[in-house]
Amino acid sequence: MTGFFTGRTLADLGDDLRAGRTSAAALLDRALESIDPGLNAFVTVDAEGAAAAARRADEELAAGADRGPLHGVPVAVKDIIDVAGLPTGMGSALFDGYVAAGDAACVRRLREAGAVIVGKTTTHEFAYGASGDVSVTGPSRNPHDPARISGGSSGGSAVAVAAGMVPLALGTDTGGSVRIPAALCGIAGFKPAFGSIPVDGVFPLAESLDHVGVLAATPADCRTAYRVLTASDDRPAPGEIRMAWIDGMAPVDAPVERAVRDALADLPADLPAERLDLPAARRVFAAIQDCETYDLHADRVERAPDRFQPATLDRLRRAARTPGWRYVRALRERDAFADAVAGLLARYDVLVLPTVPLTAPPIGERDSALGPLQPTLVSLTCPWNVARVPALSVPAGSVDGLPVGAQFIGRPGAEHVLFAAAERFRAPRGRAGALHR
Repeated sequence: MTGFFTGRTLADLGDDLRAGRTSAAALLDRALESIDPGLNAFVTVDAEGAAAAARRADEELAAGADRGPLHGVPVAVKDIIDVAGLPTGMGSALFDGYVAAGDAACVRRLREAGAVIVGKTTTHEFAYGASGDVSVTGPSRNPHDPARISGGSSGGSAVAVAAGMVPLALGTDTGGSVRIPAALCGIAGFKPAFGSIPVDGVFPLAESLDHVGVLAATPADCRTAYRVLTASDDRPAPGEIRMAWIDGMAPVDAPVERAVRDALADLPADLPAERLDLPAARRVFAAIQDCETYDLHADRVERAPDRFQPATLDRLRRAARTPGWRYVRALRERDAFADAVAGLLARYDVLVLPTVPLTAPPIGERDSALGPLQPTLVSLTCPWNVARVPALSVPAGSVDGLPVGAQFIGRPGAEHVLFAAAERFRAPRGRAGALHR
């Protein structure tokens, strides 16, 4: 299914709105018409609330009040982020019937920018999984092959953008939960530096690793959304950008690596290779996430274990076995890894590697040729949550008709350089698989 917003950028939509060729109300109608229930991207659609917001957006534009590049644009929000008056179900029976009293801080910023909130998108239960297929509301489905995972945990947001239902969506990213589904669904996904976008009103997973991020069709649209959500300036693109390929001692499916390297071949110069101890970073990530996540859910596990999805409960019980000393040590080791990343980013502007080491496997699969699926999916993304640096996934062609992502890593405070590098990168033509119809 290809929805209305496929191939339409935020800049295009803004031009049409301001020229009177369309309206916020018409864009909302196109969004609602484009929602394909078979892909299970949305768990809640707020047609009435969105219609009221679209009317306000049109009235303001007609009166000469322009709130910026998201004014009148339909946006979807992951279902662990509070939207006032809508359920926040978090993919779990434990929060059945819970309705948010107020907006999360990031949603308030979207509304202040004139965006139209269409509804809430499917999440892996409590955002605790990278496959996107463990939820009381069912799996979100990859638009390129609905029998395959979308990736997670922001799977519904990625599907909504990839299938053209909306041009922009909010997600969260604790170990790759924006970038993984972006890569597997063939769109762009940006995790900013830690703390750049406030997490107030976002249900936590692991508080020292959690980020709010954005998903859109292009890096330029991610940049636009990031600027709105952080009120950051649009700094000019630099001339030369120093880049390095990261060899991190992690298994990657050979065709996936080849696709990313082939796509990068169009960049101005051969990329030097640098090494980082990504396996050590993954161990740090696992220890921190285990302890912080179990601390959050321990009482619920004790009180109502039967209300968790079985896979989530199993992960939580395994997390409970991580000793406290391992967590304390991991906090020290996190600082050491962050220092190593900062050292490389003092020599290079951008680091590059694949986003996910394989293409989207079938829904329900728990093992891959590279090892157990969950740790495999986060193997190349979670180190950058540990280091707390900005990370951006962009489409890099496809393997056997399934999308592949290239991941760009940059310095906090130099996001404009990261976006500039990604916007100069173009996936090979004719390599992306057609969407399911």
